[in-house]
Amino acid sequence: MNLSDILSKCDHTLLAQGATWDDIKSICDDGIRFSTASVCIPASHVKQAKEYVGDRLKICTVIGFPNGYSTTATKVFECKDALENGADEIDTVINVGDLKAKKYDAILAELKALKAACGDKILKVIIETCLLTDDEKIKMCELVTLSGADYIKTSTGFSTGGATREDVELFAKHVGSNVLIKAAGGISSLEDAEDFIKLGASRLGTSRIVKIAKNEQSKASY
Repeated sequence: MNLSDILSKCDHTLLAQGATWDDIKSICDDGIRFSTASVCIPASHVKQAKEYVGDRLKICTVIGFPNGYSTTATKVFECKDALENGADEIDTVINVGDLKAKKYDAILAELKALKAACGDKILKVIIETCLLTDDEKIKMCELVTLSGADYIKTSTGFSTGGATREDVELFAKHVGSNVLIKAAGGISSLEDAEDFIKLGASRLGTSRIVKIAKNEQSKASY
């Protein structure tokens, strides 16, 4: 698997609280330069970023992030606002407390409402695997499949752990054919990226693969 293939599956990500427009502009430039799947950025920067990149790059943003316990109405509002500002893809976080309490109907209703708000835009569902049992992960595979969402995603990168090979393998066994997989959090090497893709991930949430690509280009220039 060559580097350009891996980059084409990367959501080049910057979600740090202190990110400035100059920082966001820089990763947009990188996303265009290396033909990443998208850049994943805070909602407050979506409008300016979309105006800057136009059709050259997909803009992804996060809602209900990172804790997931906003009300459904709030998440739907955030989603619609982001789309109106030009977002092409939405990554949302589930209410982990509802999952722990087995409020499956509430989770499914929320995901269906968010997918309805997204329409033909991509919706990715972050389930924060580091906080879940395997049974809970399998249940979320079922609920994401039923909801019509496009992706199940491992992690926010803001909790106690990121993507693991075991979780991506588990997803691949239990999601429906309509659901793709995004691995995110802690993907730090080309070996990591290749392993996640081989196990079934169609997207990778990371900033480090672009950094590796930049280093490779720098070496080649000498």
